[in-house]
Amino acid sequence: MARIPDAFIDDLLARSDIVEVVGSRVPLKRQGKEYAARCPFHDERSASFTVSPTKQFYHCFGCGAHGTAISFLMNYDRLEFLDAVDELAKRVGMEVPRDTQPRSAQQQDDSRELYSALDAATRFFQKSLEDSDKARAYLDQRGVDEENRARFAIGYAPDGYSALKDALGKDERRMKLLDRAGLFSKNDRGHVYDKFRDRVMFPIFDRRGRVIAYGGRIMGPPDDGRDAGPKYLNSPETALFHKGRELYGLWQVRQANQKIERLIVVEGYMDVVSLFQFGVTQAVATLGTATTPDHAELLFRNAPDVFFCFDGDAAGRRAGWRALESVLPRMKDGRQAFFLFLPDGEDPDTIVRKEGREGFDTRLKQATPLSQFFFDELTREVNMATLDGKARLAERARPMLAQIPDGAFGDLMKQQLATLTGLGAKPAASAQPTRAPSRAVAPTQRRSLVRAAIAILLQQPSLAMTLEGHHFNGLRLPGIDLLLELLSLVEQRPDISTGALLEHFEGREEQESLHKLAAQTLPGEQAMWTQELHDAVAQLEKQLLMQRLDELQAKHRQQGLDDTDKYELRELLKARATLR
Repeated sequence: MARIPDAFIDDLLARSDIVEVVGSRVPLKRQGKEYAARCPFHDERSASFTVSPTKQFYHCFGCGAHGTAISFLMNYDRLEFLDAVDELAKRVGMEVPRDTQPRSAQQQDDSRELYSALDAATRFFQKSLEDSDKARAYLDQRGVDEENRARFAIGYAPDGYSALKDALGKDERRMKLLDRAGLFSKNDRGHVYDKFRDRVMFPIFDRRGRVIAYGGRIMGPPDDGRDAGPKYLNSPETALFHKGRELYGLWQVRQANQKIERLIVVEGYMDVVSLFQFGVTQAVATLGTATTPDHAELLFRNAPDVFFCFDGDAAGRRAGWRALESVLPRMKDGRQAFFLFLPDGEDPDTIVRKEGREGFDTRLKQATPLSQFFFDELTREVNMATLDGKARLAERARPMLAQIPDGAFGDLMKQQLATLTGLGAKPAASAQPTRAPSRAVAPTQRRSLVRAAIAILLQQPSLAMTLEGHHFNGLRLPGIDLLLELLSLVEQRPDISTGALLEHFEGREEQESLHKLAAQTLPGEQAMWTQELHDAVAQLEKQLLMQRLDELQAKHRQQGLDDTDKYELRELLKARATLR
């Protein structure tokens, strides 16, 4: 896959005005050196969303949303990373370079040809629908009007083995292209024929609105008694289509909703279309597969609340549990997941027809929260009246709860487990005041020193260049490795901005803490920050000296020192004397 060089990202962010990027989508008001607005990523009455032109990043003190111009486009316009970079580069007139494989240009040409072939096939299926009384009657009977047929580009694959092949397979090269797009099948004798025959066709769009695959649905058994095959037939995996990463209807949801408050995950293409038909325009479907971790990430990237809607039978509850397993590691604070299990014999299509939009919305309001579903399922086959049963619950739940990101939701889930099992925090001893060792206070002070240096670097990265080197590599303190990495990044890229510095940590566990530090307003001005950074580095170097002295003195007591150790000890003692 193509990779964009870090230096280009730095330059792109340096040339981009985040105030202009955000302000073109969200009304901003100037407040001192920064700009403020009501957060576009959560509902609020007061303006807690700030944009800093000097730091080149945004931060919401309400929901914690934060990032650079790139991540803003990803979250607000719901773009993939490469698409957001392309969009930003167009704004500032830059050409996006990519470190690529030798054949990448050819691969890009191949992809364009595949998109073109699929677009031609989609138009063929739509024209075939116009010509088929049978297919149009089926859609009429299902209540799909012309608007939604056009919205989803629904078509029809004619009966017979070569309708598509005869229409589009003009030559050998075209045949191979259609085959790679997943539109042909081959029998044991090597005969190639249309994969989709006598089916209503539902094109699957990617996140940029391009057709990448199809789902074909039968309209009932053929009149001549032939086996109609599976009710739904999906395209095979291709260079463009990976079913575990795509959601049917997501493109249409994005077009229908300026702000997506929720997503409703159903199982069938017709479920999605019928919900849209009745005004529920937030429905998507997995493509004949269980909810995957990629699906979960994609869902939450587009909406804070996700509803999983399944049949109420055993198979439906198993599907719900698989969805929970994929969602749980992505349950950051602010995200919610719910599970709606329908009555026997019902699906979203039939329910919305009987009860309408209001009735379906009412059911969604009564959906089971993830927390309740989690504990209901785990306790279903456990006898909670016995100690063995409670221990069994704890054994099953703890590894799963450990996957939840740090935050209030994870804490509350662990607290609920403790309440159910009686295995809470260890009592008494920790509550008693204990005399701490005389050296116990130092780590807190030292941790604050490292934190202060990191905060200054985040506010003004260029201050790292005022240091005449730094010599505390090897100091065993929390955050030291992170501080050294920040210093190294600035030394390699002296003009890096706060936003670009934070972009380097995208997706890493340190990201959240760094954004919070960067969002703070430090007292004082640059001269004061410079002195504070220099003092912090000097103190850290002194602590490294003391750490090494302690190591050598401990070695002397335990096993004695060789000549090299003795020389180092004398030099360290001299150095300590000059520091006093």
